[in-house]
Amino acid sequence: MTLASDSPHIGLPSKPGFRTRLMRLIARPGFQRWASAFPLTRRTAAKDGAELFDLVQGFVKSQVLFALVELRVMHRLMDGPLSAEMLAQTCGMRSDRMERLMMAASAMKLTKRDRTGRYRLARLGAAMVGVPGLDDMIRHHSAFYRDLNDPVALLRDEVDTELSAFWPYVFGAAHATDMDTANRYSDLMARSQQIVAADTLSVADLKETRHLLDVGGGYGVFAESAALRHPNLQATVFDLPAVETQAVALMQKSKAQDRLRFVPGSFRDDALPEKADTISLIRVLYDHEDQTVEALLSKVFDSLPERGSLLISEPMSGGAKPEIAGDVYFSFYCLAMNTGTVRSAARIAEMCRSAGFYSVKTYPVRRPFVTTTLMAKKSS
Repeated sequence: MTLASDSPHIGLPSKPGFRTRLMRLIARPGFQRWASAFPLTRRTAAKDGAELFDLVQGFVKSQVLFALVELRVMHRLMDGPLSAEMLAQTCGMRSDRMERLMMAASAMKLTKRDRTGRYRLARLGAAMVGVPGLDDMIRHHSAFYRDLNDPVALLRDEVDTELSAFWPYVFGAAHATDMDTANRYSDLMARSQQIVAADTLSVADLKETRHLLDVGGGYGVFAESAALRHPNLQATVFDLPAVETQAVALMQKSKAQDRLRFVPGSFRDDALPEKADTISLIRVLYDHEDQTVEALLSKVFDSLPERGSLLISEPMSGGAKPEIAGDVYFSFYCLAMNTGTVRSAARIAEMCRSAGFYSVKTYPVRRPFVTTTLMAKKSS
């Protein structure tokens, strides 16, 4: 018998494969200089260089965007082109500094500089104004960026993050019982929930649903959107008691008010309201750790009737094929929250089946940076 220590292969590095050798070649400075000059490779080398530089300058672009939002530059340009001098007077800064900001905005394709030196909105800048809640999310990023100031410390769990204090509800109802805390979360989420609801309802089939229960539904944005889209659908929102007053007030203004209701409670501690044939979890699972998610999925399964449905919609990981929004932005956002994680559609489907669901369908993704949607059936 050969001992492990006697084997010529144990403890020695294996011979690198072709791809490893190729990557080592590409990583040589001399090869990069050659590739940048050689006619057949210089276009690829230039493209690689531009992509690398875009990664390096990403934080600066985000901070420029933050300044544009704070100064409401896009909104100020809605009435027509303005010079840097005019914008500077309105925003209270030197004109040369405003010129610098507007040149950056034009380089980022948010504005365009005309022949007279004035700036007008570009298509991308106008789209920014029209996306619900985007300004608020960008302003909110100041806390996220501070949590990312030392990303290695964050990864090593050596940081007391601001986001974990901003979202205390994820640790249980006991951590978010006051109205200000609950509404702070719900306000921010409600502004972006419209676009999530639109993408979800464009693919998810709720035609046969008679009663929808939206767990963790906040102010009821998704429930209302579903009710307006399906005239025969009744919708119940289940969320923390501190959210109730504001949620009910908004529901009473809805065209679907007669088909909307709010039930206070915590999915961790309380039974789910009965009689729903479809239960939705919109941007809920990625806020929580596996143990909490598993318990919630089991509770949902037990609450549904035979042939009932579970609708899940949230940003997801790409799994075996990492995806830029889920595996970069949302992954590190969850890390800064100190709880939860983005999961792939395959992983969520696996968890649904473990909870007892019969089948899981993942719908084609329209905009992965907004949401990915799947539906699980309790039985065939």
